[in-house]
Amino acid sequence: MKYFASGLLFDNDGVLVDSHQAANVAWSQWASEFAPNFKWDVPENAGVRAEDKVREHVGPELFEVANNRINELEQASAGETLALAGAVELLTSLTPGTWTVCTSANANLGRARLAAAGLPIPAELVTGDDVQRGKPFPDPYLLGAERLGFDPADCVVFEDAPAGVEAGIEAGVGLVIGVSERALASMADLVIKDLSGITFDGEVLFIPDKSRLR
Repeated sequence: MKYFASGLLFDNDGVLVDSHQAANVAWSQWASEFAPNFKWDVPENAGVRAEDKVREHVGPELFEVANNRINELEQASAGETLALAGAVELLTSLTPGTWTVCTSANANLGRARLAAAGLPIPAELVTGDDVQRGKPFPDPYLLGAERLGFDPADCVVFEDAPAGVEAGIEAGVGLVIGVSERALASMADLVIKDLSGITFDGEVLFIPDKSRLR
């Protein structure tokens, strides 16, 4: 499969890196302290900024303390992050300025997880700190395209979470590619197993047929 594009916009967690277990431990600890009935490890929470989840479960008077606490817990576990299949090979083959990462994590956490996984950190990195509204709003992907200097319609988004897929669609990107079986329930244009075997020369994006799940 070949697609024409100018820029690639990647979600991080679940697309480039596996931070799931570390994040689940952090959120479980946070819930025990601030929101005993909150279960983080459900699909609807995937891809959403931590600060937005905190706001849902604590009052304004506790927000700063609770938000600082989850940031502390997730940062402490960032070193456990691993690269997912094909991520290192793909990102290290790309020309700077043709791709970036648009993560819901804050700047420190996003950078720490990329570094722990041995992945390059793009100069155009977009984090949850950079936007007023996080996914499922389109702001992260609109800003990613803007920082690369491309029209969103000329960009491809790689996402695993329904919230992120919605953000890509709302941003008006040319193609939203779902990554992993988790994305099968989303509205992604197509879904692939992982990033293995994918190439991009700045114009043509190639995806092996064997990678396609839908």
